[in-house]
Amino acid sequence: MSKKLTKSSKNVRVGVLGSGSFATAIVKMLAENCKTVNWCVRNEFVKGAIEQRGHNPTYLTTVSFNLKKLQITTDINELVSNSDVIILAVPSIYLAESMEKMTCEYQDKLFCSAIKGIVPKHNDIVAHYLKDQFKIGFKNQAVIAGPCHAEEVAMERLSYLTVAVAQKEDAEVLQNILSSDYIKVNTSCDILGNEYSAILKNIYAIGAGIASGLGYGDNFIAVYVSNAIREMETFLEAIYPEKRDVNDSAYLGDLIVTAYSLFSRNRNLGNLIGKGYTVKSAIQSMSMVAEGYYATKGIYSICEEKKLKLPIINAVYDILYEGKSAEKQFAKLTDRLT
Repeated sequence: MSKKLTKSSKNVRVGVLGSGSFATAIVKMLAENCKTVNWCVRNEFVKGAIEQRGHNPTYLTTVSFNLKKLQITTDINELVSNSDVIILAVPSIYLAESMEKMTCEYQDKLFCSAIKGIVPKHNDIVAHYLKDQFKIGFKNQAVIAGPCHAEEVAMERLSYLTVAVAQKEDAEVLQNILSSDYIKVNTSCDILGNEYSAILKNIYAIGAGIASGLGYGDNFIAVYVSNAIREMETFLEAIYPEKRDVNDSAYLGDLIVTAYSLFSRNRNLGNLIGKGYTVKSAIQSMSMVAEGYYATKGIYSICEEKKLKLPIINAVYDILYEGKSAEKQFAKLTDRLT
């Protein structure tokens, strides 16, 4: 990895791609420790609004920024050229569109994904997409996992992150630039495991929301989540065998908060479907992207390829993509959970 990351955390040049809620939360975290944060936002309107008002005009609007600490741009090449660490925090459906505009040198940069979804255009996770399309190896990649809702970061409620990265030195730098009084950062070397688990928990959260919308209570949701973490472990072992404990906060903790929290956009999407909304109308009614919807198709195809029998994944897929009745699919699911 780049020798530049041996700098003190205050002097590491760091950039964030994205201007949604989690991107905004990450910029807030970084501003606690870094002299300057490079921030590539969606368009000139967002850029101008932040520069004029000192806050994101659409997401986490209560978070005020010291504009002297921000270098805001709409050009990914400017962002990458001026950063040693680039944190990717756009919805997965927009990642390829953003990255394809990158024409500058990016060797020896550390690309850190805070994206919890499948890249639809390539039907693959971000780690593989970066490696296959841009020759960015795993030594130049990192993954940020939860449990950490952007809304609670905005309120400075104690939150936890796990940073998965190949090299110890890079892990220490990321830990230093993200940590604060209200952010605790753990480290891991399970890059692919953390990324897949972050994707899976969004799918399971949709299912938890569907169950809630259908009127299932806490007792069922507890059994559901218990089965979901076992499904996750089965999937991870089949895809990427590694010494890991799925009871760690990056796996189980992130699953629990996403399945239960009212801040969870994936749970909220499922809740609408459970209450009778069509999948299309539920998606259209949401102001933010629910990554789990797009992830379900990609994860289901991997399960088919690997001949994995995962009842919850199958049920959510059938509801979202096959138009099957949520009520009937969950009635069947209740007999398969233990």
